Amino acid sequence: MQPLPAPAVPPLLPVDEFVATLPKATLFGAVYFTDGDDRPVQLRAVYSDDHPWQLPGGTAEAGERPWQTAVRETEEETGLVVAGPPRLLAAVFGLPGAAWPLATAGFVFDGGRLSDRQIAELVLDPTEHDDVRVLPLQDWRPLMPPRDFVRLTAFAEARRTGRAAYVGTWDWDESAAPEPAGEAAP
Repeated sequence: MQPLPAPAVPPLLPVDEFVATLPKATLFGAVYFTDGDDRPVQLRAVYSDDHPWQLPGGTAEAGERPWQTAVRETEEETGLVVAGPPRLLAAVFGLPGAAWPLATAGFVFDGGRLSDRQIAELVLDPTEHDDVRVLPLQDWRPLMPPRDFVRLTAFAEARRTGRAAYVGTWDWDESAAPEPAGEAAP
């Protein structure tokens, strides 16, 4: 019996050609704060009717790591300087869609509990946010899309349990995503 010939191995692509075949994503970092009663603190975005209530945070700049992004964006958006070390609460992923052609990958860090004074002294960047609210978790439900509420709930649960959450269905095209679910990471 003759041995079968080895399958032909395609030549490796040059790095630039291989990279062109890979999915592309934007990276973000954000910080989850609560007040002393564990009520989430969120900012109302002036630029998004689709996602009106958000955590302090934003898109990474070139050469920036997610924690650096979260710290920078929080200071820019609220005047609050976040101290480390970072404590990861959640990883969030979304597929690209019609509204944004890139996938989104983000990291949400635990900013701890803010005092009433710290909350009162937040200075919002009016080009990004025009209100800050502190509400019991369930009171956020009617103020945001269902998938945003599921995501917020996953952050609260991660804080409560000490287990990082994975939110893997926060897609740009809401209709393309299955019903969102925050899942605790193993």
